[in-house]
Amino acid sequence: MKVESLAMILRYRALLNELVSRDLKVKYRRSVLGYLWSILNPLLMMLVISAVFSYIFENQITNYAAYLICGQVIYQFFSESTNQAMKSVISGESLIKKVRIPKYIFPVAATISSFVNLLFSLVAVIIILFVSGAQIKFTILFFPLPLIYLVMISMGVGLILSILAVYFRDMLHLYGVVLTALMYATPIFYPIDSLPPHVIFFLKFNPLYHIVDMFRNVVLYGNIPTVEENVICMAFAAISLMVGFVIFKRYQDKLVLNL
Repeated sequence: MKVESLAMILRYRALLNELVSRDLKVKYRRSVLGYLWSILNPLLMMLVISAVFSYIFENQITNYAAYLICGQVIYQFFSESTNQAMKSVISGESLIKKVRIPKYIFPVAATISSFVNLLFSLVAVIIILFVSGAQIKFTILFFPLPLIYLVMISMGVGLILSILAVYFRDMLHLYGVVLTALMYATPIFYPIDSLPPHVIFFLKFNPLYHIVDMFRNVVLYGNIPTVEENVICMAFAAISLMVGFVIFKRYQDKLVLNL
């Protein structure tokens, strides 16, 4: 992210806060349980998936429930945040046409609101760790590290998608297919060791592969992130964010004409 972009976001932080608040209110409008769904949703999804795959991988993965939910919350955040960011500029059409504001504030706000949901989902992870009897180690204190990389990657991808969605509306439908492919290309519910080496080689080009692995290491396995892991995740995050802002800045001036 360029310094000028960060300065612009800070300048419009009141608007950013308002957009984030609006997104959260819209998501849980007329919901009886409200924010509790951010905790219940990963728990219920974990139970459903675990019921299907735990019998298949129970001999290969220790504490399958904890393994599953660690990967699930990471993927779910990426899926939700990029989906919301992709639609954010189109949804903000009326405001964009009336007020002169930095347009990338919309995908940024969408990513932040999804991050708030992720924080609630982490409660579900803690619940499963305790219920399943997993040993909580001091390395869990490193959990913000993979999440920071994840937010940066998601924000960069969200910026690119928000531009594509304006110029190519079919992306709103195609992206669901992309997310499905990404889910199977990320070791969420299966052990990575069950795949042949040449498949693992290609999966490592998926940034979520590394984020999920780092998150499980610090939360579940008690491993401190290595320098190599940090460099890889940092590279994905920096490239994603830089490319996202460059592409958005290049095409943002013509967005109004295509909305």
